[in-house]
Amino acid sequence: MGNHLLRLNSTYVMIYETPEYGSHHFALNFCSSKLTNCPPKSPKWVDKLYQKHQLLDLDTVILAINCSAAANIYFRNDMDLQSSSRKVVLYMFLKFIWRLWATVVATFSTILYVVLQSFKKFTGSASNFWIFTALAKIFCNTWRNTQVKCHQILYWPIYLNETGLRCQACVEYAEKAGLRRHSFWSSAVADVFLGNLVGFTLLIHEEAVLKWFSTCAIQYTDDVLRTGCVWLMGVPAGFKLNTELAGVFGIISLNAIQIWSTIWFSATDIFANVIIKLVALSGILLGMTIPVAMITDMIAIAAFHVYTLHYLISLLYSLQIQILAALWRLFRGRKWNPLRQRLDSYEYSVEQHVVGSLLFTPLLLLLPTTSVFYIFLSIMNLTIIFSLTLVEIIISIIHDTPYSKVLLWLTRSKRFPSGIWFETIHCQSASSVDGFLSGSPPSCKSTPQDKYMILRKSRPLLSLLRSNTLTFGQVVFPHYKNICSGVHGQTLRSEISGILMGKSISTKLCSEVPPEVPWMSISYKDYWYVCYNAVFTRMQ
Repeated sequence: MGNHLLRLNSTYVMIYETPEYGSHHFALNFCSSKLTNCPPKSPKWVDKLYQKHQLLDLDTVILAINCSAAANIYFRNDMDLQSSSRKVVLYMFLKFIWRLWATVVATFSTILYVVLQSFKKFTGSASNFWIFTALAKIFCNTWRNTQVKCHQILYWPIYLNETGLRCQACVEYAEKAGLRRHSFWSSAVADVFLGNLVGFTLLIHEEAVLKWFSTCAIQYTDDVLRTGCVWLMGVPAGFKLNTELAGVFGIISLNAIQIWSTIWFSATDIFANVIIKLVALSGILLGMTIPVAMITDMIAIAAFHVYTLHYLISLLYSLQIQILAALWRLFRGRKWNPLRQRLDSYEYSVEQHVVGSLLFTPLLLLLPTTSVFYIFLSIMNLTIIFSLTLVEIIISIIHDTPYSKVLLWLTRSKRFPSGIWFETIHCQSASSVDGFLSGSPPSCKSTPQDKYMILRKSRPLLSLLRSNTLTFGQVVFPHYKNICSGVHGQTLRSEISGILMGKSISTKLCSEVPPEVPWMSISYKDYWYVCYNAVFTRMQ
């Protein structure tokens, strides 16, 4: 236990552990479940104390406590360093080594900066060509995650630099700044580690991976798509469909599946080894998010024929539903007013009713056939969309997981305070205060964990300043709040109603991962000095 406050007129003592960077600090949280642990019979002046108006701002008090020893420790380290000549020599040697390391890191980072700036200029000039624009749209996930990775590489010295003298004076701000830096490094290291694990696994088991992917693609194409289309051309689940229309839909679907499968499997036979090596090398060099994004884009390309068939059948189905709804309004004597968005009464002629009857009957009888094919292709398309969404969620989790906070929470949970509370202890001995002030062990009744007893007079009070800590969920879950941020009740209802009406299904159910900062454009010399200072100041 560290500092204490004495109030002699009421004999009130508060003991708290001195905040220290890397150990703990205090923070307010008024949603804390445990605020005070009072003795069964508290003194009367304690009740009066709770009734009095609070004179001190508790935020200011907590800030003062967090700043109480930070400056002292900072200057004491400098004084200790200057007191010993042997330490000075060792410090100078370490400073030379660290300066040499900072030079190497800054030079390597500047080379990467030159490469990335050249890549930026190349992509800027190539964006004028339609081929590059088309490739950027096809491989949109890979392009987006590559931009995020480039921004992380460019801005690492900015994240590593000090945030100012405020962090040196207050333990709380120093902890938060340290957690931000550690989160950046831990995320990058975890991404690269997982990327190397996946990349070397793909390189070692290249043939097995190719065989597994080929088997999955063949089973999905033959056992699901072709079999499903042939089944719908007959009597699916006992439903009697229109044979001619079902045959047209089935033949078109089978031809599209056959053409795209032939093109896809021919291309994969030629470029399969190159694609596997490219995915593996991208994971080894850039981290796991890049190969996962590439796999997502490849799945989307492989399922292009399913998306096309679903798009065409959804157009036909939605047009058929709209025509049937318009004809049903004709029979009811109603007309849709697009200006006021409502139904108005309208008198139709006999000829219009006759034509509407002639159109309504065949369209209604053909609707089950169209609906069955639409439901089947919608299920196939939704399966692919959910698979892609799951992969995108995995990428977002890799980006947003606070690995450093998880590790620190497991080792030092006190670095994540969540509110304060006072444990008050009642002491019966009258000589306990004299023992505390003289430095001798006090004699009093206390809890087993705290053997400090200070008090004099009748009904004195001792308070121990305690701090609650955040749970694992409170530490981790706030970082995942942007994942699937666009999915809520209204979105799901609109998607379901859109599916029933034949509208296209949104393929983006989870949040985007855009770069949070603009592209850095400074001179190479300035960037070298920024990197050098970011590494060299870590020794201070």
